[in-house]
Amino acid sequence: MQLTFDADVEAFRAEFVEFLDAHRPPDAELLQRPRSSSDLPDWARRWQRLLFDNGWLVPGHPPEFGGRNATVLQQYVHQIELSRRRMVPSFNTQGVGIIAASLITFGTDEQKQQWAIPILRGEITAALGMSEPGAGSDLASLRTRATADGDHFVLNGQKVWTSGAHDADVLLTFVRTDPDAPKHRGISVLLVPTDAPGVTCRPFASAADRDDMDFNEVFFNDARVPAAHLVGALNDGWSVANGSLGHERTMLWLSYADRLADLLVDWRPRTRVERDRFATLVMDNQALRLLGSAAIARAARGEEDVAALSVLKLLGAEAGQAAGEVALAAQGPEGLIHPAMSTRYEALNHDGYAGSWADRYIRSFAGTIAGGTSEIQRNIVAQRVLGLPRK
Repeated sequence: MQLTFDADVEAFRAEFVEFLDAHRPPDAELLQRPRSSSDLPDWARRWQRLLFDNGWLVPGHPPEFGGRNATVLQQYVHQIELSRRRMVPSFNTQGVGIIAASLITFGTDEQKQQWAIPILRGEITAALGMSEPGAGSDLASLRTRATADGDHFVLNGQKVWTSGAHDADVLLTFVRTDPDAPKHRGISVLLVPTDAPGVTCRPFASAADRDDMDFNEVFFNDARVPAAHLVGALNDGWSVANGSLGHERTMLWLSYADRLADLLVDWRPRTRVERDRFATLVMDNQALRLLGSAAIARAARGEEDVAALSVLKLLGAEAGQAAGEVALAAQGPEGLIHPAMSTRYEALNHDGYAGSWADRYIRSFAGTIAGGTSEIQRNIVAQRVLGLPRK
């Protein structure tokens, strides 16, 4: 077992660290938070463009798409160095990590130039239109229709939980184009500009977003979209969906590990029960990082292990939520105090959110849903690891 990186990976890391030390935005800018996951403050647009121009935005991409053809291990140390500084390459995470990446994989040359590169450069932002009422975890049950009409598609239907849609310029939207086909085979993907007539984005609050809103309902009422906005082949949207979500899975566990590490820094247990739970948190954090390192090593060898990624996602999300609940209870009434009224503001802001311990706990529920619910992960583990029957 090799627990160190080869010379080429360490040289890559050293170059990136030198870049970060030279170009890190001022603290005053880093404290300016976006309104939503598709909002980019001016400084964040400049930062994202600087990363793109120097090949540090998504290092696994080719240079023309903001990368430098980095290996899996080089991409891994890139993420590690950002997380150590509690920095992100872009606040439009879905736009950069899922939508632009999907366009690079499935889009036409025109779509890459018109949409992917501007998203990567921070010139426009994008949101992901997947979930619908009655079609959340079961994407194949979606009912939003797109009917061919000459050189356009006409859309009717609704999306929900569409993060950042009201601030986004374009939606990568999954629609049903063949209602008579088996449900996995009648889906297509369209790029839908949010300012197109017939498109309405309606943001709504959640328990975790009292000041700013991120979730949206999106309504399509005879919205017309050029046929040239079709991503991938007609009725082959399921392949795009699998590719789109695949872009976020390989290193998703690292964000959960960072949140566990933040809890270890911020939480000071006082009672025996709290210390016992804190010890569990230490072990969960270590287990997640070791299992994640093994998964990264397999990916570096070109091996695909979907089940292992499900184990990591499940462990990270559930461990963070369980520890967050105990940590919140340990604070007593002070757990409800917003950090702006607390001397511990900086410590409580480690994960990028200016919120109380209660806010942190509430946000942990999103981790058990986004990127595949815990129930779905358990199904995958049951079938692919334990060999249990589908029914």
